Amino acid sequence: MKVRPVDERVLLQIVEAETKTSGGIIIPDTVHEKPQIGKVIAIGDDVVSKDAERKPLSKLLKVGDKVLFAKYGGTEVTVDGEEYLLTNRSDILAVIEK
Repeated sequence: MKVRPVDERVLLQIVEAETKTSGGIIIPDTVHEKPQIGKVIAIGDDVVSKDAERKPLSKLLKVGDKVLFAKYGGTEVTVDGEEYLLTNRSDILAVIEK
């Protein structure tokens, strides 16, 4: 099944946090925080805003980008057994660049 977000929504695949430190110490599951990094799977339509300074969503994000999103933002959804996060444009805090 293919999911196409509407308006200024973005579909993210959550990137799980590392379970081992750089020194080799394994971090138990009980200590992990909710992940805040995701990979853009699909983006919604560009919405014409009242603020002329805002750029269209397609100019800011593209499929495959890694992003940092708000900790408690978005809605978790399951599609074909895969878990995703459907979030608004305003919940995307930054694009992670290498």
